[in-house]
Amino acid sequence: EGTGEAGGAREEKRIPMAYRGRRPAGESTATNANNVPLGGAKGSAKATEFQWGKPEDQAEGGAGGGGEPAANFGLSGVLAEETLTVKGVKLKYTEPPEARKPDKLWRLYVFKAGKALEGEGSVLHVHRQSSYLLGRERRVVEIPTDHPSCSGQHAVLQFREVERECPTTGFPKKHVFPYLIDLGSTNGTFINSERLEPQRYYQLLEGDTIKFGSSSRDYVILHDKSAA
Repeated sequence: EGTGEAGGAREEKRIPMAYRGRRPAGESTATNANNVPLGGAKGSAKATEFQWGKPEDQAEGGAGGGGEPAANFGLSGVLAEETLTVKGVKLKYTEPPEARKPDKLWRLYVFKAGKALEGEGSVLHVHRQSSYLLGRERRVVEIPTDHPSCSGQHAVLQFREVERECPTTGFPKKHVFPYLIDLGSTNGTFINSERLEPQRYYQLLEGDTIKFGSSSRDYVILHDKSAA
């Protein structure tokens, strides 16, 4: 499997620190870029509370709730296979409105069979853009995962701006956090050995270990201020 070049989300609804398990954020289903539930008729679906995708896609899909969405989102990603094609490949994902470039220098450290890789591809710098598509389809992904158990468009590392209450002041404050979303891969995406539900955002915490399918490669997420 290749190392890939990164040009570099646990679940949106955070669980209290006393319980570090994870669960999907709500029971809403994923929609396509026109806000139509998957499997439903395009002409009959109404716009949901939250709008996803690019502004021009939102305008075509109908009016939604005004202003920025709250931190707890019902939907967690948008399938874009009907609208976005890059290099002849239909993309399964488009970024949400709250996508932002991170303000920290996040990195993925690559391990194989428990040992850190050396040289090119051992550290993937994932702070230069707001999202990174991972998978085997090298025509469109930013981070290739070449193991046979990985899907063509397997998962997305997405940086999102969310509003959280400041523990010292009690006032809301905006932060940009990394999230991971599985795009319905065949063999799954894992954070610290826990398999993610597809089409749900899971917030990544500093030091988390990510795994795709049954690949022997692990990716540990840290940033430039992480303790050595």
